[in-house]
Amino acid sequence: QVQFVESGGGLVQPGGSLRLSCLPSGDNYAVGWYRQAPGDERGLVAYITRIGFATYSDAVKGRFTIDRENAGTPVNLHMNSLEAEDTAVYYCFARREFMTSSHEYDWGQGTQVTVSS
Repeated sequence: QVQFVESGGGLVQPGGSLRLSCLPSGDNYAVGWYRQAPGDERGLVAYITRIGFATYSDAVKGRFTIDRENAGTPVNLHMNSLEAEDTAVYYCFARREFMTSSHEYDWGQGTQVTVSS
């Protein structure tokens, strides 16, 4: 069972910035975030692979950046130019290996991000 240490999130005004951090245990192929707003399905935000390759959803591309210093350090999601539509619970996930399918991902507890004036 993967253990997660998560931090960040909260309330910010439109146009503001927030950072999420997530450190899952073990050596995982990829780490990232999904998000879920009330009434919506959970959708991918971004992830970064073991070798540093990053992928973003179209909704956040150009505004969010995912990074990590090196293996064993937290993965960070830098969220800029936040919009009300970014309001959701953000779930950190760990994909243990390349062949691991999404229904086998390990999940963090979730962090609320609220963008409101």
